[in-house]
Amino acid sequence: MRRLIVLFALVLSTGAALAEAWMVRQKVAGSFADTRDAVVMAIENRGLVINYTAHIGEMLQRTGADIGASRQIYDNAEIIEFCSASLSRKMMEADPHNIVLCPFAISIYTLPGEKNTTWVAYRKPLGAAAKLVEPLLNEIAAEAAR
Repeated sequence: MRRLIVLFALVLSTGAALAEAWMVRQKVAGSFADTRDAVVMAIENRGLVINYTAHIGEMLQRTGADIGASRQIYDNAEIIEFCSASLSRKMMEADPHNIVLCPFAISIYTLPGEKNTTWVAYRKPLGAAAKLVEPLLNEIAAEAAR
Protein backbone atom coordinates (compact mmCIF):
# COMPACT_ATOMS: atom_id res chain seq x y z
CA MET A 1 0.00 0.00 0.00
CA ARG A 2 2.82 2.40 0.86
CA ARG A 3 4.44 1.71 -2.53
CA LEU A 4 1.16 2.53 -4.24
CA ILE A 5 0.94 5.84 -2.40
CA VAL A 6 4.56 6.71 -3.25
CA LEU A 7 3.97 5.76 -6.89
CA PHE A 8 0.80 7.85 -7.02
CA ALA A 9 2.65 10.85 -5.53
CA LEU A 10 5.44 10.41 -8.07
CA VAL A 11 2.97 10.31 -10.96
CA LEU A 12 1.25 13.46 -9.71
CA SER A 13 4.51 15.36 -9.29
CA THR A 14 5.77 14.24 -12.71
CA GLY A 15 2.49 15.24 -14.32
CA ALA A 16 2.69 18.67 -12.72
CA ALA A 17 6.22 19.16 -14.03
CA LEU A 18 5.24 18.07 -17.53
CA ALA A 19 2.22 20.32 -17.50
CA GLU A 20 4.57 23.30 -17.19
CA ALA A 21 7.10 22.06 -19.78
CA TRP A 22 5.21 23.73 -22.63
CA MET A 23 5.04 27.18 -21.03
CA VAL A 24 7.39 29.77 -19.59
CA ARG A 25 5.88 32.29 -17.22
CA GLN A 26 7.40 35.05 -15.18
CA LYS A 27 5.94 37.12 -12.35
CA VAL A 28 6.62 40.84 -12.72
CA ALA A 29 6.24 43.41 -9.94
CA GLY A 30 4.40 46.17 -11.73
CA SER A 31 1.16 47.28 -13.28
CA PHE A 32 -0.46 45.63 -16.27
CA ALA A 33 -0.14 48.78 -18.42
CA ASP A 34 3.54 49.28 -17.62
CA THR A 35 4.35 45.61 -18.24
CA ARG A 36 2.38 45.51 -21.49
CA ASP A 37 4.13 48.67 -22.67
CA ALA A 38 7.51 47.16 -21.77
CA VAL A 39 6.72 44.03 -23.82
CA VAL A 40 5.62 46.17 -26.79
CA MET A 41 8.80 48.25 -26.56
CA ALA A 42 10.99 45.13 -26.26
CA ILE A 43 9.40 43.72 -29.41
CA GLU A 44 9.59 46.95 -31.40
CA ASN A 45 13.14 47.73 -30.22
CA ARG A 46 14.22 44.57 -32.06
CA GLY A 47 12.72 45.86 -35.30
CA LEU A 48 9.81 43.41 -35.10
CA VAL A 49 6.23 44.23 -36.02
CA ILE A 50 3.23 43.47 -33.83
CA ASN A 51 0.60 41.73 -35.96
CA TYR A 52 -2.27 41.67 -33.49
CA THR A 53 -3.21 42.21 -29.88
CA ALA A 54 -5.86 39.82 -28.58
CA HIS A 55 -7.88 41.30 -25.72
CA ILE A 56 -8.57 37.97 -24.03
CA GLY A 57 -9.61 39.38 -20.65
CA GLU A 58 -12.21 41.68 -22.21
CA MET A 59 -13.57 38.87 -24.39
CA LEU A 60 -13.97 36.52 -21.42
CA GLN A 61 -15.66 39.23 -19.37
CA ARG A 62 -17.97 40.21 -22.23
CA THR A 63 -19.04 36.66 -23.11
CA GLY A 64 -19.16 35.16 -19.62
CA ALA A 65 -22.80 35.99 -18.94
CA ASP A 66 -23.82 34.54 -22.32
CA ILE A 67 -22.54 31.10 -21.33
CA GLY A 68 -23.56 31.20 -17.68
CA ALA A 69 -20.10 31.92 -16.27
CA SER A 70 -19.72 34.42 -13.48
CA ARG A 71 -16.14 33.94 -12.25
CA GLN A 72 -13.67 36.67 -13.18
CA ILE A 73 -10.51 34.94 -14.42
CA TYR A 74 -8.33 37.98 -15.14
CA ASP A 75 -8.29 41.62 -14.19
CA ASN A 76 -6.50 42.26 -17.49
CA ALA A 77 -5.25 39.87 -20.15
CA GLU A 78 -3.81 40.40 -23.60
CA ILE A 79 -1.79 38.32 -26.02
CA ILE A 80 0.58 40.18 -28.28
CA GLU A 81 1.36 38.42 -31.55
CA PHE A 82 4.40 39.39 -33.60
CA CYS A 83 6.73 38.00 -36.21
CA SER A 84 10.33 37.91 -37.28
CA ALA A 85 10.57 37.15 -40.99
CA SER A 86 14.13 35.87 -40.69
CA LEU A 87 13.52 33.67 -37.62
CA SER A 88 10.26 32.34 -39.00
CA ARG A 89 11.92 31.43 -42.28
CA LYS A 90 14.83 29.65 -40.56
CA MET A 91 12.43 27.83 -38.27
CA MET A 92 10.25 26.62 -41.15
CA GLU A 93 13.21 25.75 -43.38
CA ALA A 94 14.38 23.49 -40.54
CA ASP A 95 10.92 21.90 -40.38
CA PRO A 96 7.90 23.11 -42.39
CA HIS A 97 5.61 21.83 -39.60
CA ASN A 98 6.94 24.61 -37.37
CA ILE A 99 4.33 26.80 -39.01
CA VAL A 100 2.21 26.15 -35.91
CA LEU A 101 4.60 28.32 -33.91
CA CYS A 102 3.94 31.36 -36.07
CA PRO A 103 3.20 34.08 -35.18
CA PHE A 104 5.11 34.28 -31.93
CA ALA A 105 2.97 35.30 -28.97
CA ILE A 106 3.55 36.68 -25.51
CA SER A 107 0.75 36.83 -22.95
CA ILE A 108 0.49 39.58 -20.35
CA TYR A 109 -2.10 39.20 -17.60
CA THR A 110 -3.09 40.06 -14.06
CA LEU A 111 -5.07 37.87 -11.70
CA PRO A 112 -7.78 39.03 -9.30
CA GLY A 113 -6.42 39.59 -5.81
CA GLU A 114 -2.78 39.88 -6.90
CA LYS A 115 -1.98 43.55 -6.40
CA ASN A 116 0.95 45.05 -8.33
CA THR A 117 1.71 41.69 -9.95
CA THR A 118 1.62 41.01 -13.66
CA TRP A 119 2.42 37.75 -15.42
CA VAL A 120 4.33 37.47 -18.70
CA ALA A 121 4.16 34.08 -20.41
CA TYR A 122 4.82 32.36 -23.71
CA ARG A 123 4.57 28.89 -25.24
CA LYS A 124 7.91 27.16 -25.13
CA PRO A 125 9.08 26.07 -28.59
CA LEU A 126 10.52 22.57 -28.73
CA GLY A 127 13.13 20.83 -30.88
CA ALA A 128 15.28 22.75 -33.34
CA ALA A 129 12.82 25.66 -33.27
CA ALA A 130 13.58 26.20 -29.59
CA LYS A 131 17.21 27.04 -30.35
CA LEU A 132 16.10 29.66 -32.86
CA VAL A 133 13.08 31.23 -31.20
CA GLU A 134 13.27 30.75 -27.44
CA PRO A 135 16.20 33.16 -26.91
CA LEU A 136 14.15 35.93 -28.53
CA LEU A 137 11.04 35.20 -26.44
CA ASN A 138 13.11 34.91 -23.28
CA GLU A 139 14.89 38.23 -23.94
CA ILE A 140 11.62 40.06 -24.53
CA ALA A 141 10.03 38.63 -21.37
CA ALA A 142 13.16 39.40 -19.32
CA GLU A 143 13.31 42.96 -20.65
CA ALA A 144 9.69 43.51 -19.66
CA ALA A 145 10.44 42.29 -16.14
CA ARG A 146 13.17 44.87 -15.49
